[in-house]
Amino acid sequence: MSTTLDTTPEQFAALGARPADAPVLMVNLLQFKSEGGRERYEQYGQEVAPHLERVGATIRYAGTAPAVIIGDGQRPWWDAILIVEYPTPGAFIDMVTTAEYAQVHEHRAAALNRGDLIATSAWTLAD
Repeated sequence: MSTTLDTTPEQFAALGARPADAPVLMVNLLQFKSEGGRERYEQYGQEVAPHLERVGATIRYAGTAPAVIIGDGQRPWWDAILIVEYPTPGAFIDMVTTAEYAQVHEHRAAALNRGDLIATSAWTLAD
């Protein structure tokens, strides 16, 4: 289990290999630090908003209080989920590789014990 909060070059390469013209939904699984983590993450949320807007990203879901309804009954390790849709993988890469975003990212890193980020693609169920 990795608990890093930064993306590796291999992970960026995998994201860049996704279809360039298709949206990517980034699922953030967030575990806040016990002392002020959630508040610091909320500060990150406020400051990252213009960066999301600049690249055309949209927050699709943000929520807390996980409860297992089907499964082994153990509480998940994460405290919150955030799902952000980016118009393309390149839009995400463009956002997170600027010096301006790096300053904002410091709040995210300070807020979290662990922050998994999973790139997904939407699909539809057959009718």
